[in-house]
Amino acid sequence: MDLDSLPKHNLEKEYLEHAVFGQLTELVAFYQTLSDATMAFGNQGTKAIFNLDTYVFTSIGGTVESIKDVLYSGRLNDSYALLRKYYDSTIINIYTNLYLNNHFSINNFIVEHIENWRNGKETIPEYRVISRYIKESDKLKPITDLLQRDKLYKEIRGRCNDHTHYNFYYNLLLNDNQIHLEGRVKAINRFQHDLIAIFVQHFSYLFYLNEHYMMSSDYVDYLDMGMAPEEDSQYWVAPFIQEAFDKYVKVYRSDIAEELKAKTSMKLR
Repeated sequence: MDLDSLPKHNLEKEYLEHAVFGQLTELVAFYQTLSDATMAFGNQGTKAIFNLDTYVFTSIGGTVESIKDVLYSGRLNDSYALLRKYYDSTIINIYTNLYLNNHFSINNFIVEHIENWRNGKETIPEYRVISRYIKESDKLKPITDLLQRDKLYKEIRGRCNDHTHYNFYYNLLLNDNQIHLEGRVKAINRFQHDLIAIFVQHFSYLFYLNEHYMMSSDYVDYLDMGMAPEEDSQYWVAPFIQEAFDKYVKVYRSDIAEELKAKTSMKLR
């Protein structure tokens, strides 16, 4: 048998042209730009030269890029395993920022727990522990209450685990791109909604906690040029942040959009 004559996949045009692939490309660019933007911010609580999140964001962006590549090849089951990794990495990112926020002080200039994690001397606690830490935070309670208004995020975790552990035979079939499979497009639709929900959760927690991460470069640009910054320019939002806010948070969670606009100092539109 000539193996080269076999079809490389049996994926529907509707699958291959799905909007999620463009959205994944946008999210990769978002995390790369966020990494560049946060590099200049001071890093309180660790000995890192650059902001601790600089490389966290590029790593998360790399995971999103891997999701795109695997998903486009028709390995939707494997894509869910990577989606679980994306979910976990965003929660770890919020946990480390929240922990630093809670423990850094003039009397505790280096937060040993996070510094030891950075240096490979200590592991981050398991998912349930860090998730509980976030959910029990008074600082993040307004966002948590909105995110937990239903069981969506619990259901997403369940779907990720079902795919990772082959809990259903159908999930296994979603990794075979050479068979004609009823419901593949429906499954990628579900995947798209789960992906966006995870992004919205990360966006809302991160910028509610670190609103300065939203800041445009205009204020610093004025100073670099020896000019007096325009009034309130330190509250202007970077265009890529506003764009993601408009496309994803406003569209999919208008309640969270209103909370971010009302409770942060930044001039989100």
